[in-house]
Amino acid sequence: MSSTRENEKDNITLLGNKNVRYDFDYTPGVLETFENKHPDNDYFVKFNCPEFTSLCPITGQPDFACIYISYIPDKRMVESKSLKLYLFSFRNHGDFHEDCVNIIMKDLIALMDPKYIEVWGKFLPRGGISIDPYCNYGRPGTKYEKLAWERLSTHDLYPETIRNR
Repeated sequence: MSSTRENEKDNITLLGNKNVRYDFDYTPGVLETFENKHPDNDYFVKFNCPEFTSLCPITGQPDFACIYISYIPDKRMVESKSLKLYLFSFRNHGDFHEDCVNIIMKDLIALMDPKYIEVWGKFLPRGGISIDPYCNYGRPGTKYEKLAWERLSTHDLYPETIRNR
């Protein structure tokens, strides 16, 4: 095993750990990264997180969503088990839907400094209304900044047919 792989193994503490603690309160410190072995390639990594829950900050009632996270990595990538634990930590976190997706995006930017990232929350309806906030970021001064504007300005022009709400 190369020394780079050994160092990566030392940095990833949650994957394969059977004694992981599930925090019920917002815990961005649980996020871990690993080295992108293809930083010269532009490619998307997409996470679909269909069991996201948070709490309404006013009523305390649970909100359920599918969170979609897509990013173009640079040097670091988010480790998926740590992302799962991080998203789980929103379970008792009280924030509006729009705040949740922006917090997730900003935490991931601070963690791994991606070239581009977008976060889309598709929340189940409460009171007959569903809310689907979308946010994105492209590294300033690069082609990814332009990509962010293009994707934001054309976002959801062709919405999908939703059969579960």
